[in-house]
Amino acid sequence: MNERIVALDIGDARIGVAVSDPTRLIASPVEVIQSVGWGPDTKKIAAICQRYETVEVLSGLPLNMDGTEGFQAKKVRGLCQQLEKAGLHVTFMDERLSTVQAEDALIEGGVSREGRRKVVDKVAAAVILQRWLDAQRAGN
Repeated sequence: MNERIVALDIGDARIGVAVSDPTRLIASPVEVIQSVGWGPDTKKIAAICQRYETVEVLSGLPLNMDGTEGFQAKKVRGLCQQLEKAGLHVTFMDERLSTVQAEDALIEGGVSREGRRKVVDKVAAAVILQRWLDAQRAGN
């Protein structure tokens, strides 16, 4: 398989973006989009996918700790429906605790609180993507 996948950590104010390498082994954080609405956000995400020559998108799905979908998951699914209408193929991945894992990694790396605030969303997207890539290789 030689197609990258773009991963999203979708929040109310920001969308973290990560991308895989073409062989889908490694996830790398790319950028943080300031969310301004489904239309502009969809255009920005579609442009990122075009830059990486892919239509494959992995979206983190914010499940409740008991595994059920709540209000935030419905909002994420709404944006992802717009992405699909724009011609992108969206897959979902449980994102529980991805932001905590990203924050912990940044703290361990000595990143300041101010610095963490700027990058945590894209690092969380990379965490979600790396989990998915690893699960795919393991056959799950």
